[in-house]
Amino acid sequence: MRFGHIAGDRMLDLVNTVAWRRGGPRRTESLRTYADVVEWCLESELIDQDEAAALRGLAERDGAAAEREREQVVAAREKVYGVLFADDAEAAAGLAHLYRAAIAAADLVPADGRWRWQERETDLRLPRHRIVRGLVALTQRDDLDRLHQCEDAACGWVYLDTSPRRNRRWCDTKDCGDRNRARAYYARQKQKQKQKQKQTEIETETETQAQMQTQ
Repeated sequence: MRFGHIAGDRMLDLVNTVAWRRGGPRRTESLRTYADVVEWCLESELIDQDEAAALRGLAERDGAAAEREREQVVAAREKVYGVLFADDAEAAAGLAHLYRAAIAAADLVPADGRWRWQERETDLRLPRHRIVRGLVALTQRDDLDRLHQCEDAACGWVYLDTSPRRNRRWCDTKDCGDRNRARAYYARQKQKQKQKQKQTEIETETETQAQMQTQ
């Protein structure tokens, strides 16, 4: 898989399609093309292979429209981030506006013993509409008290902390976790070296003063 799927909700995985979100110039966008959006949707089981093939064909025929859709998907992603992590009322209003458009383009139909939204046609808007409906559903989860952001200073990935003690600090213990533990270890070692050097200097100075007093 090309994209990370560690967050506990696929819409939080969408939020994580930005690498180094809090890293300033290191920030990296993963959804750089409409094809990336399609690939993410496919990996996240928002669309099937037939829909993916149809969307790729539509994007080839109208690249400008596909790019506008990509930009709107990214904008929707950033709106939900603002809602969840900054209580941004303007972002919430923008997401609600996108949601109204998303449900206006679909019908509620029965499927496998439940009801789901079904688009009336397959067009370039399909990924955005399904994503937006998913983002709104995310904001309505009853376990958002478990929502957490990686404690790495630059990472910014988000996830639901389902650990029994609610003490998960890192998006990935083998990535940000190991890197920060190593950084903390080297910082402790450096501090110990400084303390040892300082102690040596004090002892040397004390010894020198004692020698001078005996002369």
